[in-house]
Amino acid sequence: MEPVRLKLAGRIDSANAAATEKELLAQLEGHDGAPVTVDASGLAYISSAGLRVLLHLKRLHPKLTMTGVSSEIYEVLEMTGFTQLLSVEKAYPQISVDGCDIIGRGANGTIYRLDADTVVKVYRNADALDDIRNERDVATLALVLGIPTAISYDIVRVGGQYGSVFELLNARSFAEILAEEPEKTDWCLNEYVGLLKKIHSTTVPAGKLPSMKETVLSWVEFLAPRFPEIPVRKLRQLITDVPETDTLLHGDYHVKNVMEQAGEVLLIDMDTLAVGYPLFELGIMYSVYVGYTESNPAIVKDFLGIDHAASVSFWRRALAAYLGTEDEAVLKSVEDKARIIAYLRTIRRTIRHGAMDGSDGAEEIARWKGELLSLLETTDTLQIPV
Repeated sequence: MEPVRLKLAGRIDSANAAATEKELLAQLEGHDGAPVTVDASGLAYISSAGLRVLLHLKRLHPKLTMTGVSSEIYEVLEMTGFTQLLSVEKAYPQISVDGCDIIGRGANGTIYRLDADTVVKVYRNADALDDIRNERDVATLALVLGIPTAISYDIVRVGGQYGSVFELLNARSFAEILAEEPEKTDWCLNEYVGLLKKIHSTTVPAGKLPSMKETVLSWVEFLAPRFPEIPVRKLRQLITDVPETDTLLHGDYHVKNVMEQAGEVLLIDMDTLAVGYPLFELGIMYSVYVGYTESNPAIVKDFLGIDHAASVSFWRRALAAYLGTEDEAVLKSVEDKARIIAYLRTIRRTIRHGAMDGSDGAEEIARWKGELLSLLETTDTLQIPV
């Protein structure tokens, strides 16, 4: 059944509620049970009498939704419990990011600096309200668990996309610091590893975050029909045998997602939070600093703002500091295990971005696949000394 769109404007109170309801019901004649969207962008005020009109409409049309609701009207609906009864979409302010510096890119969006005080994360998904609410929820969870982060305080529209606004007063990413003040590399490294250890020493209450193991297993299933020569059974077993833990993982931990603000270190881009074994985190880190750029080292400069040599050096020093060892054999063993996770992630992402359609992308994927096959021949466990 075709949806019906109604429009509310001005004030709805005891003086006009009956007439408003009669007019709306007339528009709904012949549309019994149809989904109804109420455009409230012109609604300036609603009283309890107006709320009863909405309640009547909801009873007649259970699939009733409201869009374009102002902050003031939304507050009334929220206080009276109407946001629990029907789907209500706020009217979000429109902003532009033209000319704004990009300070970070993640799996689900791009972060722009709006001014000295604020940044906005613009989500790639055009219908990202659920993603934004989820990221706000998991960021709040992380903050409660003791992980320093910023909480979104507003939702905006950026063209046809949604954005989430954060207050980050004069904050700089570690990527910016490394590029502009290389003499602070040691400080960045110590703080970066210290925060990573804090994350991985945090236990998350059961059921609060998704399992990274399940996500990585889904990568295996994605690749299985595309590359039947990959020993999927062994790969699946290696991942299945990884210990089950409630350890907090960031899921996209790199120097653009770690910020310094007035001497405090903050973690941003929290929508990838998960629980799982720390090797999964190390694998994703390897893909950012080394793996994804192995065939084209210039890419890391575009992404992180530092050159390839500095990126590789930072990864290797961070790994040594995280593991607490300079033993090359131990470091190589852990790195090789991390590479298995990294190549899985990178191949999947590259295919999903359509790279198989071009000769360059197909060549890169073939090389990563070759590395993965080689590693699987010599790897019997993904457990690491953590």
